[in-house]
Amino acid sequence: QVQLVESGGGLVQAGGSLRLSCAASRSIFNINVMRWYRQAPGEQRELVAAITSGGTTVYTDSVKSRFTISRDNAKNTVYLQMNSLKPEDTAVYYCNAPIDGYNYWGQGTQVTVSS
Repeated sequence: QVQLVESGGGLVQAGGSLRLSCAASRSIFNINVMRWYRQAPGEQRELVAAITSGGTTVYTDSVKSRFTISRDNAKNTVYLQMNSLKPEDTAVYYCNAPIDGYNYWGQGTQVTVSS
């Protein structure tokens, strides 16, 4: 079991940057994969980026070269650095950790990109 708390969202102009954080209530060292999802109004939740315990990363095509996911096991925290933000990146961003067949979610953090 784990509690996840996201932070770092906000309002930013197009072209700007934000760094999201996902703080876990326990060690993430042996959590195989940590993910960031997002959900825009009226849209389905979509996978944005994922990072394995070994540091392998994957990104959805629309954020490649702009977003970077990382994890700091010592701080039990996963980050999402978002650069060159676009209005279409506007969404609630959620942290996710699948553990023993169950998906744990944070409460989400709002990111709004103005044009």
